[in-house]
Amino acid sequence: MDRIKRKVLLLAAVICITTVKIYAQSGNTGKISGKIVDAQTNETIPYASAILTDRKTKAAVRTVQSDLDGNFTILSLPNGVYTFKASYIGYQTMVRDSISITGALTSINLGTIKMKTGKGNILNEVVVTSQKPTMQLGIDKKIFSVDQSVVSEGGSATDVLQNVPSVQTDMDGGVSLRGSSARVLIDGKQSLIGGGDVAQILASIPASSIETIEVITNPSSKYDAEGQTGIINIVLKKNKKLGLNGNVALTAGNRDNYNATTNLAFQNKNINLYANYSYRYGNRPGSGFNNTRYKNEIKGIGYVNQDNNSNELEKGHNIKLGMDYNLTEKSTVSLSGGFNTRNSVEEEFINLNSYSLSNNQVNGSKRLNTRDRTGNNYDLSLDFVQKLKKKGEELTFNASYATGNNDTYQLFNTDQFLPTSAYFLQRTNRPTDNKNYNIQLDYTLPLTETSRIEAGYRSQFRTSNSRTIADSLINNVYEFSRALSNDFNSDDYVHAVYVNYQNQIKNFGYQLGLRGEDAALETEMGAYDANRIIAYTPGRVAYRRLYPSVFLTQKLKNEQQLQLSYSRRVNRPRGWDTNPFLDVSDPINYRQGNVNLMPEDVHAFEFSYSRFFKKFSLVSSVYYRQTNDVIQRIREELEGGINLTTPRNLTSAKNSGLELIGKFDVSKKWNLTSNFNLYHRKIEGVAAFGTSDVDGVTYNANITNNITLPYNITLQLRADYRSNEVTAQGTFKAMYGFDAGAKMDLMNKKASLSFNIRNLFNTRKFQMEFENSGSTIDFSRMRAGNMGSLTFSYRFGKTDFSQKKKKTQEAPRSDEESF
Repeated sequence: MDRIKRKVLLLAAVICITTVKIYAQSGNTGKISGKIVDAQTNETIPYASAILTDRKTKAAVRTVQSDLDGNFTILSLPNGVYTFKASYIGYQTMVRDSISITGALTSINLGTIKMKTGKGNILNEVVVTSQKPTMQLGIDKKIFSVDQSVVSEGGSATDVLQNVPSVQTDMDGGVSLRGSSARVLIDGKQSLIGGGDVAQILASIPASSIETIEVITNPSSKYDAEGQTGIINIVLKKNKKLGLNGNVALTAGNRDNYNATTNLAFQNKNINLYANYSYRYGNRPGSGFNNTRYKNEIKGIGYVNQDNNSNELEKGHNIKLGMDYNLTEKSTVSLSGGFNTRNSVEEEFINLNSYSLSNNQVNGSKRLNTRDRTGNNYDLSLDFVQKLKKKGEELTFNASYATGNNDTYQLFNTDQFLPTSAYFLQRTNRPTDNKNYNIQLDYTLPLTETSRIEAGYRSQFRTSNSRTIADSLINNVYEFSRALSNDFNSDDYVHAVYVNYQNQIKNFGYQLGLRGEDAALETEMGAYDANRIIAYTPGRVAYRRLYPSVFLTQKLKNEQQLQLSYSRRVNRPRGWDTNPFLDVSDPINYRQGNVNLMPEDVHAFEFSYSRFFKKFSLVSSVYYRQTNDVIQRIREELEGGINLTTPRNLTSAKNSGLELIGKFDVSKKWNLTSNFNLYHRKIEGVAAFGTSDVDGVTYNANITNNITLPYNITLQLRADYRSNEVTAQGTFKAMYGFDAGAKMDLMNKKASLSFNIRNLFNTRKFQMEFENSGSTIDFSRMRAGNMGSLTFSYRFGKTDFSQKKKKTQEAPRSDEESF
């Protein structure tokens, strides 16, 4: 035994000495570099693994991870022949065999490595398409693939967002992220659909025309600073495949809901042409109640019960055309345009009954509210990308323009039957014109192989002109109503410059950014006198702010990563929040904008941890957010027991929470994505508005299951829950819901047939309790109920011009592909 030990030790010593000699002779000066990107989107893949093994012994030599731009460098390599692999969760492993480092060739650049999503049996001579992963998780960015959301098919963008982790929608179609407002963009830009109203934008976009949803929870200084909790970017479909191809999707649902979408595209080496068209015919029924109880009787009235039933029919056409053209190998110009036209008619029936505190009925009435909305919007965008001499050096330019008109006609028909019989008729016409201008220039300069600097400039101009004309039928004659008529014009601009510096030292990376903005909202509020002569009162809210951002990232072993970040952000008031137009469509609950609203000033901190296993991925975040001049909708009691809701600036709000997002591959035929968000909210009150300090803990959670069944059938089941949540004057009550869908692939996956039911058990109800100095309000509203839809989609055309490669003697493994 001792003799064997001596031989082993002697052999080990010889190997070590030989290895040292080889390293000394080679000087370990070899280098292999490259860039890893998504094959379909061309977006960089940060933190992908670049693995180098010895071709003969199969022993691992080096393992590094790509940086934030997908770049990697493997240094200090001795002469030899290697096998290179690039891997990342949700993508096929890419392999390059027989890479030789010699004395004559010590530096090898593998160029751009395009990784394809999914896994499957892939050979060199076969072109295989595979499904995208449902969710691509990063610490600061999540990408949700709409194609894989079976329960959203046949719905609108609102239905899609309900299925995205971290995102919630409210009863009015508004969107929040981690319980607070977020910036919603369409293809990275603000939309003018419905005058920029988020609810109308989302309702008018069919789910079938959306490619992905991007959620950025703590954006860097490169991004627009607007959005309290971050950015939600809805990416519409655009061709990324070679050849002539397209698809058609048709949807029919209950309650007369229909969608139709078609996409046609052509791409070769130099040009990409695409055209998308979608049509939406949607019925949205609703019901609810709004009960008010006064602490003291007002004109003999102790409480008011109000029941609402409504139906909104929305019809809309969306067209998008675009072209990308490669002027040279390093220059690309893109031109795109869009058109949207829509019409919606909503009828709302309101039954109102008032009682004394002793339950004697004091009055009663029935009202029919009719709203007819029409609008047309156009947008144009010009993009230019110039790659410069230095690798990674790039200059990009964008100029975009959008214009639109949105007209609303309202008719309020009231039939009073107590205490006397009477009839009232009021009508309101409100035409609005909007224009957006955007100019942006960005420059990227690599300083070293691991560091770079980014700088840019952006100017945004938004103009809006709105006029409200109201009159009432009195003694069979329409008389002009000065109190309900006004003009409101606004000019909103933001000029911004930014600079970002990024660097990576081994497994530690950092990014420092600073964005400066000069912003102003200039308004003209016009009021009519008795002679219908209008007089304007100017207003201006202007501010200059610096928005710093800091990101610190530490990569750990076993696909783990830590990140600490800070950013300052702003949440600017929405257009209708600043318009002092008095909305009297609800007879006892009026709404009005506030022209003096200040923007919210937000400071966001986040600490995240991610871990990626073969069958399990986890992204966890602890966050804290302080919002100064926080905007809350405050109710105050007017004469006669009417409640007026107006947005106001309170002192501050503090949100702190924990969020968990996990992806699980339970088996080959079952995977699930889950999201849990727990947070504490504290809002400081303002005595002048009748509010006091409030705080509370709330949470929301959702889970989506994808199950593969025989006969190419995919089953998707989703559940969500939202607990009680405090506001400045009340509480949102808990809500939960279930969705289910099934999809069958047909004709070698060129076609599919899917069926789903959203809000399966009709449980999603928005319920609130409010309290002010004079009354308490119990509110409930339900939208649409359970909705079922059947969708047929078909894909056609050639998808690749590239020639098939010849067979090699050694094919890659089933989960790998050569490049």
